[in-house]
Amino acid sequence: MAPSDAERIAAVLKGDAASFEPLITKYSPRVFATARRYARRESEVEDIVQEVWLKSYQKLSSFRGEAPFEHWLMRLAVRTCYDFLRGHQRNRETAFTELTAPETEWLDRFVTAPSSATEDAAGAKLLIDRILEKLSPANRLIITLLEIEDRSVKEIAQITGWSIPLVKVRAFRARAEMRKQLAKITKDKYL
Repeated sequence: MAPSDAERIAAVLKGDAASFEPLITKYSPRVFATARRYARRESEVEDIVQEVWLKSYQKLSSFRGEAPFEHWLMRLAVRTCYDFLRGHQRNRETAFTELTAPETEWLDRFVTAPSSATEDAAGAKLLIDRILEKLSPANRLIITLLEIEDRSVKEIAQITGWSIPLVKVRAFRARAEMRKQLAKITKDKYL
């Protein structure tokens, strides 16, 4: 019978570093999936994942075992992604002519017939990714957790360490910034 996460963690804390490797193997797919929501280039994703595992090993003694290891690890992963976003913040202006053909086609279809725009979500995904890149790190984090990962306000408060009212305020501001970024991209053609 394979040792549990708690047994492996206890072994690592007693000096058996090799016991950490099965945890990496078990949870890496989830950590990679989380990192891919915040970084676009695979090299950046790999850097984030490496940083998550390095931090988790260094801070393993702070894991109290009150919740599953996976919860503690994912909270660390989200905070590492947030740190990445703050360190790599890009506020570039995007001209309307820079919209790709699928983005433009999807926007045109959405404006004329919103129900038919759901047929081809590829253009929408490209446009959302572009807008998310333009958001501030805090706003990108809150939109990703709330709208893309479909987490509750309470869960987001636990993950980020923010109060519930602060999460709600940041969500409101993030949505407003998304509208502002969309208006910049489209040059008021659609809004």
